[in-house]
Amino acid sequence: MFPLSIFLNKLIQQGTLNIIDAKGKKHCFSGSPEPEVTIKFNDSSLLWKIFLKPDLKAGEAYMDGALTIEPPHNVFDFLNLITKNMEWRPDNPFHLMGGDPYSRFKGWLGQINWPGKSKDNVAHHYDLSDGLYDLFLDPSRQYSSAYFINNDDSLEQAQENKKDLIAKKLFLKDTHEVLDIGCGWGGLALHINKYSGAKVTGVTLSEEQLKVAQENAKDNDRVNYRLQDYRLVPEQYDRVVSVGMFEHVGRKQYQTFFNKVYEALNEDGIALIHTIGRADGPGETDPWTKKYIFPGGYAPALSEIAPAIEKSGLYITDMEVLRLHYAKTLAEWRKRVDANKEKIIELYDDRFLRMWEFYLASAECAFRNLGHVVFQFQLAKKQENIPLHRRYLWE
Repeated sequence: MFPLSIFLNKLIQQGTLNIIDAKGKKHCFSGSPEPEVTIKFNDSSLLWKIFLKPDLKAGEAYMDGALTIEPPHNVFDFLNLITKNMEWRPDNPFHLMGGDPYSRFKGWLGQINWPGKSKDNVAHHYDLSDGLYDLFLDPSRQYSSAYFINNDDSLEQAQENKKDLIAKKLFLKDTHEVLDIGCGWGGLALHINKYSGAKVTGVTLSEEQLKVAQENAKDNDRVNYRLQDYRLVPEQYDRVVSVGMFEHVGRKQYQTFFNKVYEALNEDGIALIHTIGRADGPGETDPWTKKYIFPGGYAPALSEIAPAIEKSGLYITDMEVLRLHYAKTLAEWRKRVDANKEKIIELYDDRFLRMWEFYLASAECAFRNLGHVVFQFQLAKKQENIPLHRRYLWE
């Protein structure tokens, strides 16, 4: 197993990882008896590939069947064991802190998301088969972190909780006009209208999402959607909301984004921005996720977001950090994908299914072990637009 064994002997301090090589020989790397996971290399070249580029080649090997997980465990168990040994703590040299300077520079270049490139990036992930998302999302297709008030909340209830929480933080009235930036399939816009009677305009760059959103709102003249880049929205609104879209803005566009939020709000306006973020400081999107799942995507640190908000002229009137809610959400999505394996293979193929399994499992591990969280920013042009207490959240 040389040279991979040198790395794994140092990395595995919690649990046991067994590797069966291409010749059938078993190698054990152990820091403690449990948890124990066994994987198998079905290709002799995999050893060097993973040693040289583990954050890309491990995922590709799983997709291609060159790396398999021995029953009764699955890809989540494997990734959870690995990332638990890479977890965020000051004394852990294996916690990823953004990579080498060359990788960070490449990542910076990849974050230059001009309008045409942004549309291509969105299409890569969100213009997949409509049937795929129906197999694991809730009926309103909330493709962002749910909010689990109770441990036994279903995914559907937790997503309703999330939408209610956002609506409360926006202080909505039936006379308000709301802009939903990155509206997805339109579920939040419909909820805001039902909750308050407000008129909602959603903008998206996904043609497939737009079709579904417009169909779902065809009998509601208070909710409309359009294919438009947020940077090109000309109107002003009473409220602006954006959920799960800021991760795709690109670091070079943070100031552009918050300047646009400021411009789009009237003087009494309030905004709510919900985004994946990093508790452990600036980093870099791993190359596998960047290549196969979210090209141009990046989960920002608070230290990268706050300066752009400050320069825009907006007040941060409240901020909430949702910690393990997304991990629980992803776990629910994984269960539904697992229950619908055959249907996903019919839509695509085995390789796509394994890619999707790896994506959901690695994302859940990022929230459980690697410092990923969700930030909710409540923003306003005027301090007095928001009550000086949080009683409104439960009244």
